[in-house]
Amino acid sequence: MYLSVRDDIVFAAGYAALAEGVRDLGLSSIELLVQRDDTVHALIPEEGKTRLNLQKEADRNALAMQCAQSGVAICAFCMGNNFNNPDREAELAWAARTMHAADALAVPVIRVDAIMSDEGHLPLERRQQIVAGALRDLLDQTSSLAVELGIENHGTQGNDPDFLRGLLADVDSERLGLTLDSGNFYWRGWPLQKVYEIFEEFAPVVKHTHIKNIAYPPEIRQQERPIGYEYGKYVCPIHHGDIDHQIYVSLLKKAGYQRDLCLEDESIGHYLPPQRQKNLRDAALTLQTYL
Repeated sequence: MYLSVRDDIVFAAGYAALAEGVRDLGLSSIELLVQRDDTVHALIPEEGKTRLNLQKEADRNALAMQCAQSGVAICAFCMGNNFNNPDREAELAWAARTMHAADALAVPVIRVDAIMSDEGHLPLERRQQIVAGALRDLLDQTSSLAVELGIENHGTQGNDPDFLRGLLADVDSERLGLTLDSGNFYWRGWPLQKVYEIFEEFAPVVKHTHIKNIAYPPEIRQQERPIGYEYGKYVCPIHHGDIDHQIYVSLLKKAGYQRDLCLEDESIGHYLPPQRQKNLRDAALTLQTYL
């Protein structure tokens, strides 16, 4: 295992350029968010060009060169999919294009989203059918690629273990697993002990990760809470908080996971930039001791 960081977190920490920020934090890997126009942030802005289009060969080559020059690897692409998009074909085409770009750049995995439109109005089985059908079609369209998909436990639907179990069983592909966010099941309101049990259950199918933490009052840590209960108040730096990442990492190790732990400190807005950067460095140093 190794450490990485999300591109948005680097900018939120106060850095003007991704490569500069990643290196200053003592890391060497980054997750890049892919917008619907197929663009990602440049690692090194050159001649005012801050974004690169993954569907343009020249831009892909420029991104690969920036990785080589900076020593910063791309651990994953991140997509904000909506697999219940009324224009299903356009949604799948965007995802397939991104997978081909990932393959060309040797990016091993793409984070995809569990959140979808109208999920609150559909029964569990129907929601599983919609997402599973889209993922099966996407994996079939890209069967020649080695790129994998990690659906994040994100939002209400994605943090329902029943939804995830049914989805993974329905698709039944070695190329599909989870982007296991260490804070989101706790955000969902599950008691802390149940969060560890969920980690252990899904560790064998983890393809990628996001790492965050929350510090709730001691008296409610083992209680089920409303979804998102006072998250803005209690979200905290990764190396603080209730979630013991040594346990999280040990479960991933036991399951054979070897990819990145991707820093996603969402408490960053509570601090001024110098402290934001210190919190990320301290979190990285703490996590490093668990690897």
